[in-house]
Amino acid sequence: MQWYNDNMTITLEAIYENGLLRPLSPLSLPEHARVRVVVDDMTDDARAAWLEQSQRALTAVWDNSQDDVFNDLLTP
Repeated sequence: MQWYNDNMTITLEAIYENGLLRPLSPLSLPEHARVRVVVDDMTDDARAAWLEQSQRALTAVWDNSQDDVFNDLLTP
């Protein structure tokens, strides 16, 4: 049985050296604990640009006059 608990999610910074990821701060995990690692190597500038582009795309989809016709169906 698999389960998920938000309290077990940790976000940390690490350095990749000699084929190993080395956390920059200590982890409160028992020895030999199995973990799942998600690598996000996007820079802060790239992340900001991606978020800005995503916001523009979402605004174009959700904020357009062509969809206003459906608002009449939502009001009693």
